[in-house]
Amino acid sequence: MFNFFSKGGLLMWPILLCSVISITIIAERFWRLRQARTKIPNIFSQVKSLLKEDKANEALKLCEETSGPVAHILAIGIRIRKKGMEEKEKIIIRAGSRLARQLDKNLRGLSTIGNITPLLGLLGTVTGMIRAFIKIQELGGRVDASVLAGGIWEALITTAFGLSVAIPTLVAYHYFESRADNIVSQMKDIASEILEI
Repeated sequence: MFNFFSKGGLLMWPILLCSVISITIIAERFWRLRQARTKIPNIFSQVKSLLKEDKANEALKLCEETSGPVAHILAIGIRIRKKGMEEKEKIIIRAGSRLARQLDKNLRGLSTIGNITPLLGLLGTVTGMIRAFIKIQELGGRVDASVLAGGIWEALITTAFGLSVAIPTLVAYHYFESRADNIVSQMKDIASEILEI
């Protein structure tokens, strides 16, 4: 396996580094977004009914005992319920943007890896092909097909390796981005409703 890897040339190493970083970010984002899930499915309806019954302390306790950004936004809304509308909006917007940044954390890194690894692979292929043609020129054009084919498949290893890193990385990036967008949309809806209550 290492022999096969080493035939791809020096550019295999940065692609390998990108794959390790990608796996680390994917594991971290999966864990964080799993924690961001609200454990109580209808927490907002429960909080709303508690607030209508004038049980704000119970509603706050329920939010504090529940993990996730939605419960966090609800807790902030309950804590600041006695402030003016303009001040409440500012506080909720600040908290929401901070939570949104946490949800988007490291996604740019995944996007970058997904975009540069195919290019690194292509660069490795191009340099490999250049080496193959230099060899052909040194031999005065008297090269049999097996020597040429060997040089070409070695050059193509980097492209295959780059694509095998980029494809799952981009799939993970788009998955995490849609999950984060979904949670941010929920937070926006709940923030506007909690301000009305």
